[in-house]
Amino acid sequence: MADFTISKAREQLADLVNRAAYGKERVGLTRHGRRVAAIVSIEDLALLERLEDRIDLDAARAALAENEDEPEAWEDVRQALDL
Repeated sequence: MADFTISKAREQLADLVNRAAYGKERVGLTRHGRRVAAIVSIEDLALLERLEDRIDLDAARAALAENEDEPEAWEDVRQALDL
């Protein structure tokens, strides 16, 4: 992945977007020498979102499986939430 300072990226934004969109390149954006953001293709973003959705789904299934045997009483939930 090529890195560009934000000020350099601003000067070359159209080119960097084209590199990501058509060249499938990932471009890192740096501030004070540290990566703070990236320009990626829409395909990379879609993949990342699918991975996040899968992780969320797995976590939800695990949470449901934990409480599958015995649902919590409303009073216990209220006390835990301090309602």
